[in-house]
Amino acid sequence: MVSKASTAQEVVTKRRVFYVPGYDPIHPRRYRELYRKEGASQADVSGYSLSIAPKKTHGVYGWRVQAGIEGESVQTDFEVLVWSDIVRASMVDSITSTYILMARTVWVYMSSGALWRLMKLRKGPVIAALYPVLMLFLQAAIAIFIGYVAAKANYTLLALLPFVPSVFAILLSVGLSVVIIVAILSFFKKLDPKLFVYYLMHDYSYSARSSGANPPELEARIAAFTELVGQALADDYDEVLVVGHSSGAHIGVSVLSDVIRAGAVSEGGPKLSFLTLGHVVPMVSFLPKAWRLRADLAYLSTRDEIFWLDVTAPGDGCTFALCDPVAVSGVAAKGKRWPVIISAAFSQTLSAKRWKELRWKFFRLHFQYMCSFDHPNDYDYFRITAGPQVLEKRFNGRRSSQSRLEKPVNKFTSVEP
Repeated sequence: MVSKASTAQEVVTKRRVFYVPGYDPIHPRRYRELYRKEGASQADVSGYSLSIAPKKTHGVYGWRVQAGIEGESVQTDFEVLVWSDIVRASMVDSITSTYILMARTVWVYMSSGALWRLMKLRKGPVIAALYPVLMLFLQAAIAIFIGYVAAKANYTLLALLPFVPSVFAILLSVGLSVVIIVAILSFFKKLDPKLFVYYLMHDYSYSARSSGANPPELEARIAAFTELVGQALADDYDEVLVVGHSSGAHIGVSVLSDVIRAGAVSEGGPKLSFLTLGHVVPMVSFLPKAWRLRADLAYLSTRDEIFWLDVTAPGDGCTFALCDPVAVSGVAAKGKRWPVIISAAFSQTLSAKRWKELRWKFFRLHFQYMCSFDHPNDYDYFRITAGPQVLEKRFNGRRSSQSRLEKPVNKFTSVEP
């Protein structure tokens, strides 16, 4: 079944965008402010108009965009598919629990062989995954070393006092060491808004806890997202666009697979489009029990009901840049059509000055896909989400990057238990 815009010729006047964030505990207003600020900046650079207003649709959180782009007036209703509450609930508060999560996560990725296979793709995201592990080890080593030195000095001092029993001196020194270790680890934890160690550890441990299977609470949320997208497809929009960023990309894959399976895409309805940005799909699909995700990747990649564009950039060290998420996961089937894979080419689309400023700000660069560019090429987030062309028409005839990686390196390719 194909939609009314399958020929990708109609001008879009009304669009519904569903944005699926990555593993992010922060309130979704962050995305509204990012869109407002960066959209205004891109409009100034590119010479079009774009403004946002309060939302007019049902949903948890969103906004309305009114744009004048390419000589057309377009209204876009944005909706953030919120799962930040699930993220917050998964982020254990204690230091001890975080170290236990670290041990479990390392064990899952190493014992399954996923870590070594991921390194065959791109080293950047693997280094990003190892960063919190190494930092937690380093923090523990620093704390233990200082605690040991303090305990030894304290024992030496007490040993000089003839009225202090040796056993008491040992116990007091050990107690002092424990207090110092806890204090130093607590200090490092307070620095986490700048270091991102605990945040990233919780991120990578979320999927590893169940070896790639979706936890029940996430499955329930995917079902709710599926219903929302299905309702929009029954409305009078010209295009329904689902945008998945980072971990939100693989959630979007499952949502859209369920939408299509449910028969929600109908002849004469809105065009269904899918945009994935900075994906980290292999971090999940390479795990033993990621049957649901692998099945959805295989299914969605062959469907006529959608147009799927995947955008990454080699300058983003937190993504599997130009890696075909379907092919490298080992589930590319005969008749595979999607995704079309292109590069945002940060080193070319950002000015030399901005590229120099952002090049080593890895987490900021991971969000650049939703920001303004000094020299935008065919990828312009705001033209895509608020402009008068459906995604398929905007990228009609665009071929995937010749630098893409398609070699299947995943050991686990089964799509059912």
